Amino acid sequence: MGSRVLSLRVDGELLERLRQHAAKRGMSVQDYVVRTLIREDFDERLSLSVDETERLHGWGSAASPS
Repeated sequence: MGSRVLSLRVDGELLERLRQHAAKRGMSVQDYVVRTLIREDFDERLSLSVDETERLHGWGSAASPS
């Protein structure tokens, strides 16, 4: 997979917090932000998959008796 450039304008305070979080993990800010985005994307896709599986099988809150 190739890489592309994404330029972001962030508040100085937010950038400093990102630097601190990245430093705690021994990462660059760029790597920290990319990992965070990947994790968020994975969590969202997993949640959607679970919801769809529950819907297909009739599980979950919609199928629960009241």
